Amino acid sequence: MSGTSMDAVDVALVEFSDATPRLTATSSTPWPPALRERLQAVAAGAPLDATAFAVLDGEVGIFLAEAVKGLLRTHAIDPGQITAIGCHGQTIAHAPDAQPPATMQIGDANLIAERTGIATINDFRRRDMAAGGQGAPLAPAFHQALLRDSGEDRVVLNLGGIANVTLLPADTERSAVGFDTGPANCLMDIWTRRHLGKAYDEHGAWAASASPDPGLLAGMLDDPFFELPPPKSTGTQYFSASWLSQRLAGADSLPKERVQATLMALTCRTVADAIRRHAPDTARVLVCGGGARNTALMRLLTDTLELPVESTKGFGIDPDWMEAMAFAWLAQRTISGQAGNLPAVTGAAGPRILGAIHPV
Repeated sequence: MSGTSMDAVDVALVEFSDATPRLTATSSTPWPPALRERLQAVAAGAPLDATAFAVLDGEVGIFLAEAVKGLLRTHAIDPGQITAIGCHGQTIAHAPDAQPPATMQIGDANLIAERTGIATINDFRRRDMAAGGQGAPLAPAFHQALLRDSGEDRVVLNLGGIANVTLLPADTERSAVGFDTGPANCLMDIWTRRHLGKAYDEHGAWAASASPDPGLLAGMLDDPFFELPPPKSTGTQYFSASWLSQRLAGADSLPKERVQATLMALTCRTVADAIRRHAPDTARVLVCGGGARNTALMRLLTDTLELPVESTKGFGIDPDWMEAMAFAWLAQRTISGQAGNLPAVTGAAGPRILGAIHPV
């Protein structure tokens, strides 16, 4: 799994011999800076001819294969022990409102299967989209399988580049619901890279050093995406550097740390508004993704929601590996002939078996 932040490729080895998936080994491999810069440029809309695109798809596939092989070498695991690789790939486009709707995750699975000797499943999102769905988010089906509790209404909040929520009612007769709420870390990361030269604002310390600007926050909240009803999904192609520049027009005099505080407030406010509007009986919010390490954001969410806001770690799933585990789970569903999407989440016409299988 590599998410919208494009910071690293996460590899999770998951065993499915019992009812509860078991995480047995992990690795995180940072993207080479030059390759990451090219991926970010393409995702931001930089033109690329067909040959260059095909080459990039191959380069990403080779890098993903090496990341898998690196984990196997480190833990002395024979590739023959692995049933399959579930490969999300790297999203470079997600446009569910285009005509026709489109999404693209690159990383040639043919190369991954050849170089690892392991069957590889990829392209999880487009079948759901073909069935009328958003193609995202897909992790809510995994959240439902592992974290639903008949004793309380819960929300699972993933804070990656983009924030998404999975609403898990205690009443098992009610379907889980999930959708993207807007930016999580992506805009804060852009601002931090631009003004601190760092990949991210560690623990949210820079944002916490100032107070948000009410006028700037109101202008950001005016974006129509936040008022759209679910199902809905978005990406860093929408909440991009260009989006940020447009919203910051006329705010040149604001201290840089105050802008960062406003961006953190935007994430918190849009998440909290979504939970209040669509899951008012929520008793607990379980957080995964890189944002779970942002202590300032976690504290702000707790204060805003007036609810327990906790890492999923206390509930048996390391927040850093939730997404990678989810795609292992989706791959296991695919090879078992079981649907991997939740139509109530994505808006698809019905349950669908997701992904393309590339045998060895």
